[in-house]
Amino acid sequence: MTIYYLFDSLCGWCYGASATLQKLNEIYPLTLTPTGLFYQSGADFARYAWSNDQRIERLTGQPFSQAYLENVLQGQGDFDSANSLLALTAVQQIAPEKEFATLAALQTARYVDGLDNADFTVIEQVLHKLNLSQAVPLLTEQSTRVVLAQRLQFGQQLANHCGVQGVPQLIVEKGERLHIVPSQLLYGEVQELKDYLQGL
Repeated sequence: MTIYYLFDSLCGWCYGASATLQKLNEIYPLTLTPTGLFYQSGADFARYAWSNDQRIERLTGQPFSQAYLENVLQGQGDFDSANSLLALTAVQQIAPEKEFATLAALQTARYVDGLDNADFTVIEQVLHKLNLSQAVPLLTEQSTRVVLAQRLQFGQQLANHCGVQGVPQLIVEKGERLHIVPSQLLYGEVQELKDYLQGL
C-alpha cells in the first residue's frame, strides 16, 4: 500500500491536518506529493488568509500566531511555495525519511514563529536545526529544480486523474486501485484514519 500525501507547503489546511498526519506517518510512511498549489503563484492572498487561518485554528486546534500575522502575512503579500518545495525535494534526495519532519518544521516556522518559510535564510536555519545541513547546497542545484518539476508534474497528474482539486488529500494505491481518503478524516483522531485505511 502506497499513501500519497498531496499538499502544498503554504497551505494552511495542510498545516491544520499536520498533527494527525504526523502520527499517521509514524505508522504508514507517507509519500509526500506536492501539487504546486502556490508554486510561483505570486498572488496576493494575505488579506484573505488570516480569516481562513483563524477558521482552521478553530476547527483543528493548530495555532496561527500573532507573529505570523504581523511578520509574514502583513510583511509580504506574495504566496510562492517554490523555495520551501525545493528544500523538501533536497531533503528527499538525501534523507527521504526526514521529509515529513522538515515539512512540519517549515510549517511551524511560518505559522507559529512568524518566519517567512519562502526565505532561503529561514529555510537554511530550519535545515541546520534538523541536522540536515547537507541539503543546503542542493537548494541552488539545477538538478533539484528538475526533480521538483517532476514531482509537481506527478502530483498534478495524480490529482487530475482522481478528480481532486484541493489539498491536503490522501490518495491510497492498493493493488491496482486508487482510493481517495475522505478529507474530514485528516483532521480527526488518527485511529479513525488508521481504521479506514485498514478497511480498504
